[in-house]
Amino acid sequence: MSAKEDLPEPTHGKSSAESAPAKLTLSLHITGVRRDGMHELDAEMVTIDLADSLTFSRGSGLTVIDGVVGDLGLDALCDDNLVEKALQLARRQATVRLTKRIPVGAGLGGGSADAAAVLRWAGVNDPGMALELGSDVPFCLAGGRAHVSGIGERVSPLPFEDRRFVLLIPPIVTDTSAVYRAWDYIHRQERSTSDSGAVGGNDLEEAALVVCPQLRHWRETFAAITGKRPRLAGSGSTWFVEGAREELDLGTRSSLVLGGARAPLVTARATRATFPVALSS
Repeated sequence: MSAKEDLPEPTHGKSSAESAPAKLTLSLHITGVRRDGMHELDAEMVTIDLADSLTFSRGSGLTVIDGVVGDLGLDALCDDNLVEKALQLARRQATVRLTKRIPVGAGLGGGSADAAAVLRWAGVNDPGMALELGSDVPFCLAGGRAHVSGIGERVSPLPFEDRRFVLLIPPIVTDTSAVYRAWDYIHRQERSTSDSGAVGGNDLEEAALVVCPQLRHWRETFAAITGKRPRLAGSGSTWFVEGAREELDLGTRSSLVLGGARAPLVTARATRATFPVALSS
């Protein structure tokens, strides 16, 4: 289905509400760079139960409610919000009330999740259309657990696994474009493309530490209290370890404090696929 074709009416019995679960990138490897500068990936992703919520009603306009965990708030939200872009792409009009819980610039795909929620509400299941909104949107459209490749357009579902995680979300907003530029520079210098040191690995970790050196201190502190090597979520700034809170001896601890800054510790659980998607070949 292309954006120029007639689109179906919203599905799910014309439901006025959609959940937009965050994306957690369990592994990420850069396999190439296209002539247009886009990076080709080989990644495993899951959706988790940290989620924004959107309600739709007649009319037009977007209202954003700040329910974001931690101290990031909504200051980094752009004027060209992906919710509005998704409505335009789907050729729909609605009054949208967006409750934001996923921090901005944390590597958790909050904007992509919101755009995907709009497409699901509009009955759009085409990853090609989703890709027009961003490389993470095709995966967020389907949700669950998947192998993601290409520049994000190839989403291959994997069997669901009931996995638990604890996220550390520092009050830092990372610029994804800057992280990829740093990776390009590191790669040109023929240095290692990964400082992950963890199962799965994330080729963007070293680049993220170049862009935001303070992330290293949060990683080391998180590792010290959990006894596990944290992994970076996407381009950052979230660090995560796998396991339930009780397994990690975190007790009732709700945050970490470093240099006067506070980062929430968020318990998360993998979620199942939310929408059948016509997969790209």
